[in-house]
Amino acid sequence: MNDLKNSVKSSVALGLFDGIHLGHRAVLEQAAQSADAGQLRRIVFTFPAETAIRKHTGGFLYPSEVRNRILKQDFGFSVDCENFSKIRDLSGEEFVKQILCEKLQAGCVTCGENFRFGKNASCDSDDLLKFGRQAGFAVNIVENLFFNHSNILSNYIISSTEIRRLLSSGDPETANQFLGDPYRICGIVRHGAQLGRTIGFPTVNQVFRENQLIPAFGVYRSWTILPDGRGFPSLTNIGKKPTVNYQGLPLAETYLRGFSGDLYGIELQVKLLTFIRPERKFDSIQALTAQMQKDLELI
Repeated sequence: MNDLKNSVKSSVALGLFDGIHLGHRAVLEQAAQSADAGQLRRIVFTFPAETAIRKHTGGFLYPSEVRNRILKQDFGFSVDCENFSKIRDLSGEEFVKQILCEKLQAGCVTCGENFRFGKNASCDSDDLLKFGRQAGFAVNIVENLFFNHSNILSNYIISSTEIRRLLSSGDPETANQFLGDPYRICGIVRHGAQLGRTIGFPTVNQVFRENQLIPAFGVYRSWTILPDGRGFPSLTNIGKKPTVNYQGLPLAETYLRGFSGDLYGIELQVKLLTFIRPERKFDSIQALTAQMQKDLELI
């Protein structure tokens, strides 16, 4: 958590950090150690999270403001989030000179071994080592992390791509192990049809962003954190509420066990823990209510 405002030089962590998984955390930890050892400022140089849709199908994991807040609050880094269009035509040498040296005053730079930079991603981590020697800053290259699990291939590289696949297939438990922390839905509580209140299950609604990854539609055991830090066991349905013919963007609809009060307009963190069942259309509101009562027995 160091913010040495009087220090000129910086320890720079490079990457998109979509999801901030264990591989990203290894980069951040190495950059933090270098910052502390050299009395350098901690800076993440990155791009808007939405940039992920240029490289991957499935959408981004966390909106930029959520990712940036995690980087600041949990890891103590200031964030320089640059519009990709402004630097995409820079050569590798130009990126190092204009961004790392002149703008960020890098004393040390840390990235993952698959990091690429320069126009058309023409440069890799070996090039960064070479440029660092020429420019006079240290370079740390963090090796890929691998994970063994019965649900995935042996020695699979921890990556945002694999996390997207796991969440999309309804496996938050393995995705959470990749992430190092439960996948979270962060969003302002929106007004809905308030059907839940009429059947005894008041819920809060959070709408997913356009181009954001949507976990598999269905019901999840979750844990919801209020802005004041209080946490509640909860039940979250992700989808489009087929029983009531909802026509909007996919949303997360969460029931907080043991909470009463008004949360409209408040930003909540809903952490997905386990997948309970797929979303389905019920023949009646009564049938939906009966199923919800069964689901609540699991939280």
